[in-house]
Amino acid sequence: MNPVTTRLSPRASFEKTLASAKRTMLLSEIVLLAIDSFRASKVRFALTALGMVIGSASLILVSTIGLTGKDYILNLLQSIGTNMVYIEYSGGGTGSVNNFQSDYLTREDERAADEQVPSVMYSSPMLEMHDRISINGTEKQLLVLGVSPQYQQVRNLKVLAGRFFDDQDELTHTPVAVVTQVFAQEMFGSQDAAINQSFQISGIPFTIVGTFRESVDTFGQSEIADQTILIPYSVGRYFTGTDSVKQIFFTIRDKNDVEAAAQQIRDVVSARHLKNSVYRTTTLTELLTTAASIANALTIVLLLVTTVTLAVGGVGIMNIMLATVRSRIREIGIRKALGATAREIKLQFLIEAIFISLSGGFVGTIIGLALPISVRIFTDYRIPISGLSVIIALATSTVVGVIFGTLPANRAAQLDPVESLKYE
Repeated sequence: MNPVTTRLSPRASFEKTLASAKRTMLLSEIVLLAIDSFRASKVRFALTALGMVIGSASLILVSTIGLTGKDYILNLLQSIGTNMVYIEYSGGGTGSVNNFQSDYLTREDERAADEQVPSVMYSSPMLEMHDRISINGTEKQLLVLGVSPQYQQVRNLKVLAGRFFDDQDELTHTPVAVVTQVFAQEMFGSQDAAINQSFQISGIPFTIVGTFRESVDTFGQSEIADQTILIPYSVGRYFTGTDSVKQIFFTIRDKNDVEAAAQQIRDVVSARHLKNSVYRTTTLTELLTTAASIANALTIVLLLVTTVTLAVGGVGIMNIMLATVRSRIREIGIRKALGATAREIKLQFLIEAIFISLSGGFVGTIIGLALPISVRIFTDYRIPISGLSVIIALATSTVVGVIFGTLPANRAAQLDPVESLKYE
């Protein structure tokens, strides 16, 4: 082949040179240029990234605090008895307007539910009475609840001194009582001093065998008040003179079965009574769901507030990058004169901004995770750590670098090479 024929024409040679000039540099080369720039100004790089360090660390810590608070609230609610279901009579019955007969719950309803609902683990009836007692010369209202020994497990009660009455006390109709911590202190001076002491309910002497409190203070929103006395159901029914009970409490084995078990209990009880009688079951499932939703909403709000810190860090990055572009105008002119395209220049400064932002986010994430991890290592408390918050922190750092690095990068890319070479 003739060498002359293989030689490129002047036009083809020009087009090849033009294509080479427009060809984008390798990304690795641009990254190396950005790293060299940081090495030349380490202090400026560190100070610029400091805002992102603080913002990312704050985001991780706020997320950790939010999750810890959520777990604390849910644990408090679970201490009340999240697997608990209670049923009560709501209305209906039989008879005329002047001779209406209510269709209240009975102990037999409890036994039927125990037998027919497999998920029931504990149960207890509850009847309610009121009396008055003199404490240190002051007459106070006394709430007396007749319950079974399993009421302690159903309501997750904490026995502070003595014991809870047992099945033997129930079977023998022993007049024993378990009293609240407040009653024991006001009546006898302390919870320990109240054990084996006697007091009267409607003229009948009762012996205190234990003192108790709720696992979580419900601030009077439950059936238990400060001046509450628990006695065996078999003893309490002699005061009421009837087999009717106010409420029946159940504990379900699995929290996931609570709602289904509540429906089954209502069906079993309704089948044993008149068709127009209405019975209502109540669970804490909805309360737990609402509490979790509120905690999540508060955490999200706090995270949004924390992103303001990241935005401030982004503004700092933009200002420094604008100053960097101004100080490197001559360098940009030389690169353009040697064939660098506007796209390469823009990409270089954009990568520098992203690198600063992401480096700060990475260091801030490590600092933010250090606290909960340290608590886990050196204590028995398991502070929750959110992997999602780490992803959000790093992703937000990258986005901040892109958003606030775009303006300086565009300004560098738009510089005129001739004017840049003349810049002093």
